[in-house]
Amino acid sequence: MLKEIVISFQAYLEAHSFIKKHQLWKWVIIPGVIYSILLFIGFYLFLSSYNDATKWMFEELHLDKWLEKFENSWLGFFFIVGKIFIDLLLLFAYFSFFKFFFLIIASPVFAILSEKTEYLIKEQYFFFDVAQMNKDILRNISVSFKNMSSQTIYILGLMFVSFIPLVGWITPLVFIFIDCYYLGFSMLDYSNGRNSLSKVESNDFISHHRGLAIGNGMIFYSLHMVPLIGWVFAPGYAVIAATLSLHQAKQKQIIL
Repeated sequence: MLKEIVISFQAYLEAHSFIKKHQLWKWVIIPGVIYSILLFIGFYLFLSSYNDATKWMFEELHLDKWLEKFENSWLGFFFIVGKIFIDLLLLFAYFSFFKFFFLIIASPVFAILSEKTEYLIKEQYFFFDVAQMNKDILRNISVSFKNMSSQTIYILGLMFVSFIPLVGWITPLVFIFIDCYYLGFSMLDYSNGRNSLSKVESNDFISHHRGLAIGNGMIFYSLHMVPLIGWVFAPGYAVIAATLSLHQAKQKQIIL
């Protein structure tokens, strides 16, 4: 798996040269700007409504009474720390759901960009196939909803684990790795769909080469550490890097 993660990291570097060489900037910047604007608005709305949402959740689960009961004990301390990690988990969960929402609405652009990248790799003339694009869009929407449903189950489980002293403190990190996997899954599935892999076959393929998916998602996350510029480049680079990473893995005979 480590080799596959390294290939995914290298694919981002290659993606930059690939974009410059083939002048794909409009395919990266235009959806990236839209993504950044939506992300900024989304986080503003999230922060505006977060306190009310967590207050409601704690009241419904009667967690506020537990906090009052054990406020001055060691258990209370662990409970408060657990709440902090729940806050982080909810923030990451929001980002994850937003990401899937954007992948759904931007699927036409990313489907074309992934296909165009593959044609350029093979040095073939890019033929715009409407039927194939529609097929790719519907497939990616289906995959995004499936991945979002799977992550929701993980989120609920991790929220309960967050209150377990010490063990629960690593839940945000666990969730990030899970989210990286599902993000990379969505990016790799564009190529798998074009190569006639069914959704079941694609799921099996990526689960056996999860390093490619995790590596792709890790750099996507890392780019968000660079405000605005990283946000703009993250989606387009992730699509192109995913396509390039599959090509590199085949060349190095890591996958057949």
